[in-house]
Amino acid sequence: MNLKLRIAPFVLALGALSLAAAAQADTLKIGIPQPMTGPNTQYGDQIQAGALTAIDALNEKGGIKGMKIEPLLIDDGCEPKQAVPAANRVVNSGAKFAVAHACSGTTVPAVNVYEQEGIVAITPGATSPLVTDTIKPHYFFRTIGRDDQQGPFAADYIANQLKPKKVAILHDKQTYGSGIATQVRKSLQKDGVNIAMFEGINVGDSDYSAVISKLKALGPDLIYFGGYHPELGLLLRQAREQGLNTQFMGPEGVANKDLLAIAGPAVDKLLVTLPADFTKRKGNEHILDDFKKYKRSPDGAFTITAYAAVQVLADSIGAVGPDADKVADYMHAHTFKTAIGDVDYDAKGDLKHFEFAVFRWDANGNMTQIQP
Repeated sequence: MNLKLRIAPFVLALGALSLAAAAQADTLKIGIPQPMTGPNTQYGDQIQAGALTAIDALNEKGGIKGMKIEPLLIDDGCEPKQAVPAANRVVNSGAKFAVAHACSGTTVPAVNVYEQEGIVAITPGATSPLVTDTIKPHYFFRTIGRDDQQGPFAADYIANQLKPKKVAILHDKQTYGSGIATQVRKSLQKDGVNIAMFEGINVGDSDYSAVISKLKALGPDLIYFGGYHPELGLLLRQAREQGLNTQFMGPEGVANKDLLAIAGPAVDKLLVTLPADFTKRKGNEHILDDFKKYKRSPDGAFTITAYAAVQVLADSIGAVGPDADKVADYMHAHTFKTAIGDVDYDAKGDLKHFEFAVFRWDANGNMTQIQP
């Protein structure tokens, strides 16, 4: 047998492996686990729009340190039971970085996976303090404020602008909804506001007549709801149908375009706290050009926060290379100029400052920022 013929396939195989390794070295994978199915897909759509636009803009300029970015879209359904499988898909893909989960209930269990596997992940949407308070992570970060920042902000507006004599607070008994409702209650109590009711409702119920009857008998000046839009939509519609016209207010989780389809014109005058409208921030004009260029909308509570998450990762990897340990250390030690302003982290990966705002809906579902 000819020795050359025996060696040739081995040499070719080595060559193929070398080419594959080189191709892998030239690619930087970023996992994007978000709700792509279920009632909260809008939040996943927003995060995808922001992250993918930032990635496209970076790739057009050559990527990061010569590495093109490969986004990996993964569905977590905004469901806690899908959290760990979605996070493990990031791990199994070989990605060392992620623009992670929109929903707090999904994020809380997923953080453990990223910490154990040493994957640097940033959430542009999960606001629950439990995300970072439970295990005090090193590899996990946010580009959005916490509920104990949003809650006091909402409470300050309620106490000093709306000045109600009596407030009722409802929540959906879940991680995010009950968490933000608790923060609002705590802050309002400090301000001396009368909390006449604090009660949970069941997710998925179709008839909230019982709680609406309680509210009518109670006669609050304001009803605050902590949770997501499907339940608030039914509450609003049924409250108006039953003659309860009290002012409603909620957090960013209710600000879904599908709220109008559920509540109809009952959304009129609804107040919502959201990340400030960063599309209006001076200096973001070139970012808006990116969205226009890649045919994506910059609108949405989590779109620009997702864009900022990619900016932070890109700046850090550009400074120290694609080593996750070095990137995490760098992020804890530096301030970043981003589309949401200066990003500066504390020891747990939470933002030291974040800009929330109050928006008012009209009967057609349009939102206007009214505070600050």
